[in-house]
Amino acid sequence: MSDISLRQDILDELEYEPSIDAANIGVTVENGIVTLTGHVQSFAEKHAAEQVARRVTGVRAIAEEIAVRLPAHKKTADDEIASRVLKILDWGAAISDPSDIQVKVESGFVTLAGTVDFYCQRSAAEHSVRQLSGVTGIDNQLRIRPRMDVVDIRHGIKQALRRNAEIEAEDIEVEVSGSHVTLRGKVQSSRERITAEQAAWSAKGVSGVTDYLTVSDK
Repeated sequence: MSDISLRQDILDELEYEPSIDAANIGVTVENGIVTLTGHVQSFAEKHAAEQVARRVTGVRAIAEEIAVRLPAHKKTADDEIASRVLKILDWGAAISDPSDIQVKVESGFVTLAGTVDFYCQRSAAEHSVRQLSGVTGIDNQLRIRPRMDVVDIRHGIKQALRRNAEIEAEDIEVEVSGSHVTLRGKVQSSRERITAEQAAWSAKGVSGVTDYLTVSDK
């Protein structure tokens, strides 16, 4: 695919996405590397634009340079944003102990620090904050609380793989070093590969996953 065709596909996809006002988003493409420029009215829009571009076939990498320009009626004081962040983390069912999360807000830019037990909790915290009005950016520094029982982590992941009807668990090798998991072996489809990786991320204490799984030829 040529860069010109890829650029048009991205522009069309941005225009098609209902959660984005693409009028002020610029797209350039060089050798499959996409640069997004311009401005949007919320951080949620900025994030959505990147995700939309990433899903277009032919995109090799993305440089995201979109600015967030909040409308006057959506600008919020930092202390009010901080209060909203704490409340949404406290209300979120996915985060078992929000008291372990520290929040800093500067000019609408939110920094999350501290520890959580699961990778999904780290993602859930960022997703919740992303939706708040007045937020201009997020730096997610949350760390996964280490769990050093390597045998227990490996057993939990293997059991999760066996419970999933989509996965041939015996063809997947699970290696655990500290809190890092490496997956090796063969799967039958890209969907099976993604499901296996999600199972590894779901284990308590896992802070990193390296996926060396290959999709077998049918």
